[in-house]
Amino acid sequence: MDNYNRQDNDKLHQSENQYNPPLDQDQDSISSENAENVEVTKPKRSSSFFKYSGLVTLDSNQQEHEMYAAPKRSSLKSMFAAFLAGAVVVGSLMFAADKYNLFTVNGTSQVAQSSSSSAGAGGAQTASYNTITNGSIASIAKEASPAVVKIETKVKASKQGNSMLEDPFLRQFFGYDGSQGQSQQNQSEELQPSGSGSGFIFQSTGYILTNEHVVDGADEINVYVQGHDEPYKATLLGNSYDLDLAVLKIEGDQPFPTLPIGNSDDVQVGDWVVAIGNPYDFDYTVTSGVISAKERPISIPDSKGTRNYKHLFQTDTAINPGNSGGPLLNMNGEVIGINTAVSADAQGIGFAIPTSTISSVLENLKNNVSIPKEPSPYIGVGVQEVTEDLAKDLNLPNTKGAYVADVQPKTPGFEAGLRPYDTIIAVNGTELSKPEDLTKKIQASKVGDKVKLTVIRDGKQQEFTVTVGDRNATEKK
Repeated sequence: MDNYNRQDNDKLHQSENQYNPPLDQDQDSISSENAENVEVTKPKRSSSFFKYSGLVTLDSNQQEHEMYAAPKRSSLKSMFAAFLAGAVVVGSLMFAADKYNLFTVNGTSQVAQSSSSSAGAGGAQTASYNTITNGSIASIAKEASPAVVKIETKVKASKQGNSMLEDPFLRQFFGYDGSQGQSQQNQSEELQPSGSGSGFIFQSTGYILTNEHVVDGADEINVYVQGHDEPYKATLLGNSYDLDLAVLKIEGDQPFPTLPIGNSDDVQVGDWVVAIGNPYDFDYTVTSGVISAKERPISIPDSKGTRNYKHLFQTDTAINPGNSGGPLLNMNGEVIGINTAVSADAQGIGFAIPTSTISSVLENLKNNVSIPKEPSPYIGVGVQEVTEDLAKDLNLPNTKGAYVADVQPKTPGFEAGLRPYDTIIAVNGTELSKPEDLTKKIQASKVGDKVKLTVIRDGKQQEFTVTVGDRNATEKK
């Protein structure tokens, strides 16, 4: 009898090994499945479903023993049939658990909730956990859209100008004469649409954050809020050209829906984000993507000068004209950036101002308090490329370096002794190939740093030590 039971048990274990994959193999296949799912609403499966799914609350070792122990009196055929029946039942339970979220709380897995709680106790929390939006783009769009606004600006017709009426030939051709001068003057005072953009309400009393370039030069600012047919007349409280930020205020039925401002420092490259705005008058368009890079600097010239943006997020989220000023949201539905610019020569390259830049100046903008400018390193010289002709005239060995075309009085370069017709060929011993190399070296320095410039003057090489100054401090004087 003992021999019979021993043989029966050996066959049984062979049968189990044939139809039950090793635990390590099962874990790998399940982990691969979860890796493809960007949401965390489904419970995470462990190496053994029976041990950790919640269906069985026994100790894991005890449970494994009870689940796989062979019965003393059973044929191999009966055991095989029982195994198949158990597999069908377990498979059905797994399917039902996944489909109906039987082991989730408010659409979020208990595993994710536990992880988030423990992370919160220690500091940072995972960006994908949220009990309000469930971590889905649809939920985020539904919750956030009411606080996103459309901004339309108007300017006086005289500001826009009319090239047709300013041309004497065309005025005569179209029948315009001096008798219509008064009419033209009246028309010049009429308001004409000048542009549109986006923004979002960050305080329920009607405070709105947007880009400065959205409202720049506007004589009238109209704000459209979802659920209201007529626009609100907005007041510009404060703005910053350098940071490209502005705060507006609207008066009306309160409280207005709002969006929370999150911490952009917690954002990682590859995190999912959502943008909401009004591109090309397609109101309240929702797009999604990921953070492609951080700390991107870009410069955009305009009629007032050049906006030098720093610390920007780069994202492949679809951003187009009209999205400017709209929110870039994390998967918690929090604003982590303001959509600002897009590369016109590429697809999937957009930029947003992170909330780390916004939070430090928000109160200043609300109260129209001047925002101190960041130090701007400079030495006060204008440089240009060294041409072949210049190299011959100045007795230079080659065309490398930066030719000094101008030195501004009372600047660090002037005080150090630099003069026009000098050619700067090295900074702190590093040779320069072109003028841009000098600019990068100076901008990478800190205000107050001393840099050694190697200069060729009258065919002779000389050394000058220049103390890097602050262009913004000089402009204030």
